Amino acid sequence: MRICVVGAGAIGGVIASGLASAGVETSVYARGATLAALRSRGLSVESANGAVTVKVAASDDAAELGPQDFVVLAVKAQSLPAAVTGIGPLLGPDTAVLSTLNGVPWWFFDGFGGPVAGRHLDSVDPGGRIAAVLPASRVIGGTVHLSASSPAPGLVRLYSGKGLIIGELSGAETARLADLAAALRDAGFDVTVSPRIHEAVWYKLWGNLTMNPVSAVTGASMGPVLADELVVAFCSSAMLEAGEIGARIGCPIDQTPGDRHAVTRKLGDFRPSMLQDAEAGRPLELDALTGAVREIGAIVGVPTPYVDALHGLTRLSALAREGKDTERSR
Repeated sequence: MRICVVGAGAIGGVIASGLASAGVETSVYARGATLAALRSRGLSVESANGAVTVKVAASDDAAELGPQDFVVLAVKAQSLPAAVTGIGPLLGPDTAVLSTLNGVPWWFFDGFGGPVAGRHLDSVDPGGRIAAVLPASRVIGGTVHLSASSPAPGLVRLYSGKGLIIGELSGAETARLADLAAALRDAGFDVTVSPRIHEAVWYKLWGNLTMNPVSAVTGASMGPVLADELVVAFCSSAMLEAGEIGARIGCPIDQTPGDRHAVTRKLGDFRPSMLQDAEAGRPLELDALTGAVREIGAIVGVPTPYVDALHGLTRLSALAREGKDTERSR
């Protein structure tokens, strides 16, 4: 089995390291400083169990890596349009692609009907560029439940969890899905195969929808965010909007916002990935979170004033930060 991981940040690094350590022929499609680090020092993952360093084939030229059995997309949503332009040589006739993106992915309206059947989301795939390269027939849906960061190129810190939920968009049990699940389990991941992968993706979105943007706007970690009753009430209102949208498209949420906040509190005072990106001056995955929820809400007739406010504030905060960074660089 040959598996290429596109992107070796926090999530991609954990997945690539696990696969390589399990003996899978693993490669990484990467660029810039990450590629240089992988070639010179290898890929290192630090966790409570110690540090593991693996050597993987790495290139910014997909033709060097060649056709794969599976491709794992582990870049963030805002980086995906650029990434897919170069991955064509990784895709053989039967190559399947595992999507691990946060938020709503480009394939989300494939595989189930209702009021969104056949619709396209401009917020996550403007002009259909991603779908043109990666049609739904290639996709195995996925969502990741682990906490990790990448403090330096080629270095990943795994804090907790190794959960992966994967499934065919049709809900079918296929040979390729079984093969991928087996490989990931052998690599040490806690894999759940779901016949309703859209619901699993929407549930994770529902949990990330507010806390990530709020932390990016305020600069606060989860402890202070969850300690402020006014902020929690605002987040809960936005989550209720997303919950109503989910009910209308066939992805119901069987928890209250308070239930979800209790789960988040158990994780401790951590810094969400969007806060880390904001502080590092990186683009934010806002369109796949709040942007997509706003767009779907408009399609199914659910007003989203709280999500709208959160989207606008976070977008403005990012633009202001970008302006300050530009001033400092002059």
